[in-house]
Amino acid sequence: MPKSFFAIVLGSLALLAAAVLGTVAYLMTHAAPTGPVFPVYAYNNPEVSYVPQAVGFPIVGHPMITHVAIADLEKTGLPGILVCDATANRIGWIRQSPRGVFTEQFIGDPVEGPAHIAVCDMNGDGLPDLLVASMGRILPNNDRIGKIIVMENLGGGKFRNRVIAEGIARVNDVRGADIAGHGRIDLVTGQFGYVQGEMRWMENLGDWKFKTHILLSEPGTIMTPIADFEHTGRPDIAALVSQDSEQVFGQVHLFRNLGGGQLEDTVIWKTTNIEYGSSGMIEGDLNGDGLLDLVFSNGDGFNSAFAAPAPWHGLQWLENQGHGSFAYHRIGDSPGCYSPVCVDLSGKGHGHLDIVTVSAFNNSLDASAVTMTAWLNDGHENFTPVALAHEPTSLVTVTAGDLDGNGVPVLVTGGMNAYPPYAKMSRVTLWRRH
Repeated sequence: MPKSFFAIVLGSLALLAAAVLGTVAYLMTHAAPTGPVFPVYAYNNPEVSYVPQAVGFPIVGHPMITHVAIADLEKTGLPGILVCDATANRIGWIRQSPRGVFTEQFIGDPVEGPAHIAVCDMNGDGLPDLLVASMGRILPNNDRIGKIIVMENLGGGKFRNRVIAEGIARVNDVRGADIAGHGRIDLVTGQFGYVQGEMRWMENLGDWKFKTHILLSEPGTIMTPIADFEHTGRPDIAALVSQDSEQVFGQVHLFRNLGGGQLEDTVIWKTTNIEYGSSGMIEGDLNGDGLLDLVFSNGDGFNSAFAAPAPWHGLQWLENQGHGSFAYHRIGDSPGCYSPVCVDLSGKGHGHLDIVTVSAFNNSLDASAVTMTAWLNDGHENFTPVALAHEPTSLVTVTAGDLDGNGVPVLVTGGMNAYPPYAKMSRVTLWRRH
């Protein structure tokens, strides 16, 4: 067998040994809790109660929905739901027409291992195009089979797949913004690979041509939110990295945009817990000070085949204090925590954001296990966890938006049924306030 095979095997054994030692070290250095390891949820809280509705194609086999997003692709005022379907290897569009009626269709050509979708008008024609991260295969793999795809919106529900890059480390995330300040939309990618990966930004040269700039050469970048964190009028890039080559197994970078395509890298948080399991990150102004913060989750279990959640799984936020300084705050424990979304759940514009998370794995045979949680913000950044659902299980993605046109956000979840016991499965579910 090739030498690289033995290197991967030895590396996997080393990671397993380090994981055991890391778990023992964690348990030895943390005092035994006086109560439950995980939070006591306020079940059936009348303040926040949701009713689920399955939308889109019916369940066939074991659906693997990796990402959902809400967008108005037709500019009709009736937003629909975009779906990364890693079982069909297609992008689904659950179109809303008329109001309240949802019908799904696949759009564009097939995409191998679609992991994330973002909406961005790449060519300035007024039609929202789709940026798709293609992993090639969703489950762990070290082959360079990733692609960056732009699905160009041709109007009338038709899309053309444009492959911007291929034969690269598996792509987990693609976002669009004018990084270089030249009036065109550039691309930013996170590429996990397995024991290799990278992060890059693709400078838009026009006429669908791009120049690559490597930001990180280590494996592990899974999320790359873009926002003006510095209040300079230029888009900065944040990156959630789940591992790197320096035995750091979870960190957050901020690439400060200095102008002219120059980006300055700063690590604003990190952990050496090999089993930390970084799983999602989003920007949002949690304390209403006008500075965008970062909220991130840890609850990944793909490397353990969803064997069991870890006691350190949960949710945290990095408070933006300006000038590149961020303060870490633990929000709470949450087994298998994934995909945080910042949203005013009341829809009343009360000036502070709540958070919703899902659980990709949380003892799925336990009827009391929580699969979706609302973290209610009291306006002083004290968050109360409220259980929204105990089923379906294996929820890996959630988003929020005003699908009903009444100002009250609904939630949309996707089920990633990658491992047994395949209990209480779902594909795409819409959740409305009760």
